[in-house]
Parts: sequence; C-alpha cells; structure tokens
Amino acid sequence: MSVLILHILYIVAITVESMTAAIAAGRRSMDWVGVCLLAAVTALGGGSVRDVLLGHYPLVWVEHPEYLLLTAAAALATIAFARFMHRLKRLFLLLDAVGLVVFTILGCNIAREMGLPPIIIIVAGMITGCAGGVIRDILCGEIPLLLRSELYASVSVLTGIIYLAGLQTALPHDIVTFAALTFGLTLRLLALRFNWHMPKFVYARD
Repeated sequence: MSVLILHILYIVAITVESMTAAIAAGRRSMDWVGVCLLAAVTALGGGSVRDVLLGHYPLVWVEHPEYLLLTAAAALATIAFARFMHRLKRLFLLLDAVGLVVFTILGCNIAREMGLPPIIIIVAGMITGCAGGVIRDILCGEIPLLLRSELYASVSVLTGIIYLAGLQTALPHDIVTFAALTFGLTLRLLALRFNWHMPKFVYARD
C-alpha cells in the first residue's frame, strides 16, 4: 500500500474524527470555539500524545499546520449540516473504524523509525489510535471508550501485533500493511455488528 493511499486515509480519518467530536461538543452545547478545539484535540491528540511521550518532534500539527485548519473546517461543516448527521451514522462508524486502524499503523511506523522495541511500537500504535478519543471523552465528562468493555483499544493492539509480526516475514510491506488494515477493520466492524465486548470486572461490596 503506497504512502499516498495511507496519507489519503489519514486525511479522511482526521476529518471524520473532527466531525464526531463536533457532534459530541454539540450535545454539550459548546460554543463554536469549543467545538473547533474539541475537534482538533480528538483528531490530532493521539499523534501528539505519542510524539510527546516518545520525544518525536516536531508534532504533526506543528509541522503541518494545515491539519488544524482542516479539523476546524470539518467541525464548522458539522455545525452547518448537523440536522443531516444522524442519517450518516453507519458511514461515520465505518470511517471511524478505518481511522482507528490507520492511526494505529502510522503510530507503529513512527516508533519503528525511531528504532524502539516491539512492545513500545505496539503501545505507540494504540496511543495514536485511541488517545484522541480518550481526551475527547474526558473533556466531555464521559468514561473513555478505551476503558469500557467495547472492542476498541484491543482492536488497535491486535492490529499493531499483526502489522509488526508481518514485517518480520519476507512479505512486501504493502501486503503486510493491507493485511493489518483489513484485519483491524474487519474485527472492529464485526464487534460493532455483533456487539462483541471484552469481559467486564464487576465488584459489588456486600
């Protein structure tokens, strides 16, 4: 899979994440500035947290400030067309799943290029895929999706493992990337379709 295709998917992913964040902001009656800020934090926060933790600079939105404009534009477009957004729920779920696996693979690549150990590479992928949503949920006063039983962070981790394991074989990088993307996207969509969850820990004192 070419770098160009991954870049296009990344642009689609940050656009969708910005729009879903704008919807979350609207449900809490935030002003337009708050909507744009929440959109930027959600779309770019995962990569920023990863880069800060790994000491990887400049941050992606510092190197490419046009991404900030894109997130703001997507958020404002969501405000303008908010009454139609409920009709696109299935599409948003699909594109959100694409964003999760694309962010994960891109995060893994950053850590690989820094020569970090496999476990750090996988964690870097998960942070890239999930941290933006965690920040969004915290700012919106919700339990982060990462900490719920829904298959989300686990999809990111498994995608990173498949990707990293595939790179240890003699298969071309494009095939490995496509396989990891397909695996992660399929698992996430199946989890949504059949309501798959991780086991819950329930503690109730007598």
